Amino acid sequence: MQKPKLVSSAIAGAVLLAACGGGGDGGTFFPTPVATNPPAPAPAPPAEAPVDPEVLAAQPKLSNTPMDEIVRNNLLPTIERLFQQVRTQKLDTELLGVKVFASNSGDKFLPGKVAIGFSYLLLNASPSDPKYKEYLDGYREIAAMTTGVTNESWGIYYYVSALWKLKKAGLLDGPDAAVDSATLATLRTKLDWRTFVNEADYSLIGLPTNYYGVAFSVARLRYLLGWEGPEASEALLQKMINHYKTFSAFGFSDETDGSGRFDRYSILLIGEIWQRLIETDMQVSAEDEALLKGWLRQSVDVIKLRLNPAGNGVDYGRSLSAYADTAFCEVLSAAEHMNVLTDEEKEVAYAFATRVAAKYVEFWYDSDWGSLNMWEKGRRTDSYRGKARILGENLSLSHQLIYTNNLWKSAGYAQKAPVSTQTFLAYLDKLPRSTLTKFAGFDGQAATYDRGLVTYRDGLRVISLPVVNGAQTYHRTNPYFAIPHSYNMLSGVADTQWPQLQPKFTVATSSDPLIPASYQKNLQIAEAGKVLTVSYTQDAMDKATGGAPVKDTRITSATTYTFEPGRITRVDTYTPAAALDIAKVELEFGTYSSGATATGTNKFSFATGDVQGFEVEGLQNCAPVDVSADTNYNTPNGAFKTSIRCDSPAFNFASPLTVKWVLKYRSPSVASFAPR
Repeated sequence: MQKPKLVSSAIAGAVLLAACGGGGDGGTFFPTPVATNPPAPAPAPPAEAPVDPEVLAAQPKLSNTPMDEIVRNNLLPTIERLFQQVRTQKLDTELLGVKVFASNSGDKFLPGKVAIGFSYLLLNASPSDPKYKEYLDGYREIAAMTTGVTNESWGIYYYVSALWKLKKAGLLDGPDAAVDSATLATLRTKLDWRTFVNEADYSLIGLPTNYYGVAFSVARLRYLLGWEGPEASEALLQKMINHYKTFSAFGFSDETDGSGRFDRYSILLIGEIWQRLIETDMQVSAEDEALLKGWLRQSVDVIKLRLNPAGNGVDYGRSLSAYADTAFCEVLSAAEHMNVLTDEEKEVAYAFATRVAAKYVEFWYDSDWGSLNMWEKGRRTDSYRGKARILGENLSLSHQLIYTNNLWKSAGYAQKAPVSTQTFLAYLDKLPRSTLTKFAGFDGQAATYDRGLVTYRDGLRVISLPVVNGAQTYHRTNPYFAIPHSYNMLSGVADTQWPQLQPKFTVATSSDPLIPASYQKNLQIAEAGKVLTVSYTQDAMDKATGGAPVKDTRITSATTYTFEPGRITRVDTYTPAAALDIAKVELEFGTYSSGATATGTNKFSFATGDVQGFEVEGLQNCAPVDVSADTNYNTPNGAFKTSIRCDSPAFNFASPLTVKWVLKYRSPSVASFAPR
């Protein structure tokens, strides 16, 4: 509905007079008095300064477009096209060479993602829409068709969430129900939290702790659908809250039972919990609400430090790619809804959410493919999110953007453009230069280790230093190393173990490599002007073998990082407990920069890219290698071009060894954070 146009005061006065009979024959006209000293007009707001062209080039083109407009014009049409394809090709549906419903596809959540994704076509159409009947019939057919397809945990949650949305819209009952009665009866049996939770004690069956949230959500939605009582959902919510209390000393979720893996989900999980409480209108006790809101605020504070014009999200750990960005949307929209943001923060959060949606459309969505792309053209994600999940990932990412947009709409942002880029940048300029976010430890106890996240902002460049333990199998993969991460400048590579920016020792008598990855203590930061110093020690190395970390006390270490504009320095001192024969020491630096030229012993400059120089001391035989065609150097956001590879030959390790590297980058980095 269009707003009425404003008319001039003169015309408005004439209309008013005519309506009152004024100005006609016999009428009495009382002219409006004219002020002899009229007030001065209000001064025009100052013109905003122009935005640096590099910033404009770095942020998505749709950054200043209402988020709802991006959803309606881009996401819903994509969902419709996928809907038509699945309805036509049925269980033989193929996307970019992937038989998405094949029994060996590896996508364990697909029917649920199909259910939630395609539900938005019905929920956003009216019965008078010519396509409505087509959506209704197609949804019913697809639901019946996929009942025999594997659908676990997350897929169960997505499906019951879709059913609840349809029920609230009146689309689950009567002759025109979106799911027929026989299919619904089958789903009632299959869509059960008990398939991945022990009913006796509500413990998870071989899953990381974020699945407590999935289990709670399924139980709560089953209750709302009338399929069971409220007891399980209430018990699972308490199980999740108790896990936080037990293993999250500073209010962030440990992905393990105390091993200290803090990654994307450690920040995201509290946002998901609140999203499920909002979705199901579940009330919690005043005590629990205060706890949950406190944890939500802490995640907001971490996210605030990482806001940027490009819509980039988490930059370390597993399961990144587009999910790194949407994680921030989920937390921020929940925080807005629960009133834990200031008015200024709400405007900035909405502006960032819009940028995430815009980045999804312009970067993650590949117009050549007609699909999301997290897997090829230089991009790589974890095997967990392999290309076999291409249909499900298209739908679940769209779902995350749509349902968070719905919360912004409910808050009055439906047609609202975000704050200007100038206002957004002015907010970022007020953020602290450096911060240490504590996750666990810091208690001085011999048996515990410090887990935290250091943030350093150099202009618009956000640099993360995660000091966390990957635990299980992730500790030996470089997305979990205690090394700097920064979008499109410094990155790990999913599921790879090559020694990015930290040494790897091979002992002559063993094939097990030792890395400084899991046993950090005494983590401290000190800021002096624009310079940040970070230090920690390790009382052991980590055997980078299969399974959980294995402590090896034959080598201890002390590490110091220095961050300053345009420059990062790391100095490690490794000390043997006793003389030790080392077969070799290796270190690499994978970079998006190219055109490496030696400028001295183990010193290199680059012709292109944000990293301009890299030098190493304490190791020998450093040389550049072109890795642009090697998929083991494809990051979530694009391919590395060069690796500087260093190694030292066999030696007797009897006295401390110091290894130092210095990285110089373009500062202040502006266009460098743009998607590639």
